[in-house]
Amino acid sequence: MCDLVARTGRHQQRYEDGRRLVAGCIPFRYRASNDETSDDEQKKLVEVLMINSQSGPGLLFPKGGWENDETVEQAAAREAVEEAGVRGDIVQFLGFYDFKSKTHQDDCCPEGMCRAAVFALHVKEELASWPEQSTRRRTWLTVSEAVSQCRYQWMQEALLTGFSDWHDNWSKGGGNACCEQL
Repeated sequence: MCDLVARTGRHQQRYEDGRRLVAGCIPFRYRASNDETSDDEQKKLVEVLMINSQSGPGLLFPKGGWENDETVEQAAAREAVEEAGVRGDIVQFLGFYDFKSKTHQDDCCPEGMCRAAVFALHVKEELASWPEQSTRRRTWLTVSEAVSQCRYQWMQEALLTGFSDWHDNWSKGGGNACCEQL
């Protein structure tokens, strides 16, 4: 049984310029990998965590509504716990991504337009139980596997132009290891 409870409802939802504001993250970890070209020297491979969609095929990154009583970073971290059952450190803001939601149209956002703030989340802990465990399945993938299985184009863009570009730069020593403020 999970002691954590997922937030529900829209009474604290943030909106801006006719768009619902959403926070999400690309959870990642490193695992050791033997690179055959380097005489069995251990090399770290980055993997990203995706979850199944509740409404169809394909995989997603954790994301959900950004509410009035939290920062955007807190919202992204909360969604990672609620939907994927992981905790970690928000290490980088990756960008804003606009999309149209087919399921979240309401009086404040009748056309279903959303703006997602997406962050890189370095996973430190995988929870044995989490709020949406009964409806979500976690899957660790390489970046190339994640691109091919990602359900939404905007999430593929966040992975390729946000996460991959940042991570490549950061892992070569050119990036900032802490989260840049919005």
